[in-house]
Amino acid sequence: METNIINTPQRKTNWYVITGGPSSGKTTTVNILKEIGYITTFEHARHYLDTQRLKGRTIEETRKNQREFQLGVLDMQIEQENEIAANVQVFLDRAIPDALAYYRFLNLSVDEKLAKALQMVSYKKIFILDPLPLKNDYARSEDEQAQKKIHELITEVYESLPFPVVHVPVLSAEERVDFILKNL
Repeated sequence: METNIINTPQRKTNWYVITGGPSSGKTTTVNILKEIGYITTFEHARHYLDTQRLKGRTIEETRKNQREFQLGVLDMQIEQENEIAANVQVFLDRAIPDALAYYRFLNLSVDEKLAKALQMVSYKKIFILDPLPLKNDYARSEDEQAQKKIHELITEVYESLPFPVVHVPVLSAEERVDFILKNL
C-alpha cells in the first residue's frame, strides 16, 4: 500500500517543518523560534504520552501497542495541521510525514488514515536537524542505533516529498535558529 502515497500538493502553505531523529534539538529550536515571536506548534508524541499519563496509563502501557500509539499521535497531528490556515507562517515541531518514518521503523503497514493524510500534506520547506548526542527522558526511550535509523528514515521520507529540504548542521541552539531563519 506504500506506492504513490505522497502527492503533488493541491495547495501552497507557508509552513516550515522542523524535524529529525530523536534528540536532534527540534523542540529546543522550536521553543527559541516561539520566544522570538514566531508561531510554532508542539511535538505530538510527547503530548500524547502526557495525555495518557493524565488518564492513569503508564508510558510503558501507552507504548505497548505501537499502532495505537502511532495512530493517537497521527490523529493529533492531522487535527493540528487541519486547523492552521495555509497562509500563516508557522514552524511545525514534526509533521504528518514523520509518522511514515515511524511506521517504517516499527514495521507497521501504512493504514488508510496515514495514506489519506499524506495525500494532503503541503509544506514550504523542511528543516532536518542533524542528531545531537542522545539524551533519554520519560518520553524518549530509543538507543543510539534506533536514533540513527529513525533519523535516516525521516530524511528518506522528507527527501521523497516535492518540498525543499535543508539539512541543519550541529550548532548551538541559537546558531541553528539563525541558520534556519537565513534559509527560509
